Amino acid sequence: MKRFQHLLIPVIVFLGILTLANSPGTRSADSARPASWIHLEKGLDLGIFQAPKKSALGDSLIRILRADTHYFDLRLLNASSKDQGKRRSVKNWVNKNGMVAAINASMYQRDMRSSVSYMKTRQHTNSTWVSKDKTILAFDPADKNLPPVRIIDRDCEDFNKLRKLYGTLIQNIRMVSCRGENMWAPHKKMWSTAAIGLDNQSRVMFIHVRSPYTTHDLINMLLELPINLKQAMYVEGGADAQLYINTGKERHEFIGSYSSDSREHDENTFSHPVPNVLGLMRLKK
Repeated sequence: MKRFQHLLIPVIVFLGILTLANSPGTRSADSARPASWIHLEKGLDLGIFQAPKKSALGDSLIRILRADTHYFDLRLLNASSKDQGKRRSVKNWVNKNGMVAAINASMYQRDMRSSVSYMKTRQHTNSTWVSKDKTILAFDPADKNLPPVRIIDRDCEDFNKLRKLYGTLIQNIRMVSCRGENMWAPHKKMWSTAAIGLDNQSRVMFIHVRSPYTTHDLINMLLELPINLKQAMYVEGGADAQLYINTGKERHEFIGSYSSDSREHDENTFSHPVPNVLGLMRLKK
């Protein structure tokens, strides 16, 4: 009997974690499936992890969409480009453009369109400003022998050389360096977070955490999780931080709430319009 009690306790805790997994306004299968990796389709998995450190507010869950570039292409969409024309929620960006998923591509400037740092595709340049930030997501390579996706770390690689080899470049704040180090100093401010990473198999990770954490603490937790995170960059915080998934069979929407600029709360249920998103498109068979 003691052995069965021992097995039952983690199951009860496990089910409790899943009950907390849904964000407001989200239709999700979290409550019916195992925590950790949920297989959505070939090359696409959704990870739901209890954060190693409990947040004072919210569900303390870390959600990660992991995509294999053998089955998915990345696509940068901008409200500043003529073919798009306006800001949308991440959900609306996905559904309008036939994508499988998307996340914020970057923070943006006061004009509500331009990225805070360098951002371009082959067809459109959103921002020409190369800031001091150290990481640049690069994809759409000029040569098929190049890695399809990489995070360029300016402390380890020559950005001026590599920028000529990729059609799409998105510069953001470094979270995890090329050496696997936490690059944020300890601080007190906490907020919801959206981030982009690569694991040690070069799979793309869209990371969303609604509960408020300092970025320094969040990075340490991401490095502690069994996700084999290799590099990561920060893309958005607060209520604007969004991740949306629509495989056709399953839909999941995760939105941020907490911000360092307002009193702590867990009340936001609105998907804010944002100007720039990074999306996933299925590769044609």
